[in-house]
Amino acid sequence: MNAIDTFLDTQGYAQASRAALPQDAGHRRYTRLSGAVPRPALLMDCTDAAKVGLMPEEDLVPFLRVAAHLGGLGLSAPAILAEDRANGLLLVEDLGHDTHAALLDAGADPLPLYVGAAEALAALHAAPPPAGLPDYEAPTMTRMAGLTFLDWWWPATFGTPASPEVRDEFEAAMRAMLDPFLGAGGFVHRDYFPANLLHLPQRPGARRVGIIDFQDAARGHPAYDLVSLLQDARRDVAPAVRQAATEAYFAARPDVDVASFTAATAAMAAQRHLRVASLWVRLAQRDGKFGYLRHGPRCWGLLAQALHHPSTAPLTRFLDRYVPLPLRQNPAALKEHAA
Repeated sequence: MNAIDTFLDTQGYAQASRAALPQDAGHRRYTRLSGAVPRPALLMDCTDAAKVGLMPEEDLVPFLRVAAHLGGLGLSAPAILAEDRANGLLLVEDLGHDTHAALLDAGADPLPLYVGAAEALAALHAAPPPAGLPDYEAPTMTRMAGLTFLDWWWPATFGTPASPEVRDEFEAAMRAMLDPFLGAGGFVHRDYFPANLLHLPQRPGARRVGIIDFQDAARGHPAYDLVSLLQDARRDVAPAVRQAATEAYFAARPDVDVASFTAATAAMAAQRHLRVASLWVRLAQRDGKFGYLRHGPRCWGLLAQALHHPSTAPLTRFLDRYVPLPLRQNPAALKEHAA
């Protein structure tokens, strides 16, 4: 009997029906357990943690830490039902099928979903983050943007690696844009968007939004999460919906300086959209996941909007020097795969 079968048998799930959930760009696998079970649950399998240089147990710790934090705030994160740290296995509460993404795809009214998500996000951001979160401040954000933009998008577009001069100027531009927002020290989910939110209408207040896929949470500027939600790399958000959700967020956090937060939002958006537009290139070339390229035009369009704000001027100057407007798109060599 393998580790998974042993774990499920020990917890009373030996006879469960198993349905693998679609795997995203990450290494973790999820299986929905139903039928003859003590309660509906998901199996979280981190046995492939070595792909990101971790032991399975190391891969579970961030998830467990953040799940406990969210639960302590009274927010809806999956409850931990059982764990086998040595083998990288968790049983967690199944919050259901109704992700915000699935509901939106089925034609649900986006306004209450986005407003509810913004209110839950405000409750999450209003509390100090837990100890032990990694940093997601300007130095880390600069490095991560370079890992996709310079290491993948640049050579795919220009046919040669980025020169040391380009790398130095890119780093200087990103730091000049992001450094003014250092030290916010807030909780950053990092992937707070509809696919990672569940509709739980039977629960009150902010608990009606289930929050998942939070194991990569970090300390940084909370504006990043509002960008993830309302400037989604994978789906369009109507301006009126974006405005209503933004107003709901600020109404729930009256202590926030709106002008400063808005400037941070533009800077976080510029970093995220450039990084993610280039991430699609890496997923296509390295992993053969060409389907993500269809989101490239949206990311480049959102980047163009972010660059209108004065807080993004350093990055704008860099791009104007090295990346003419006609090149701000998926690399031409990959266009045939982007349909």
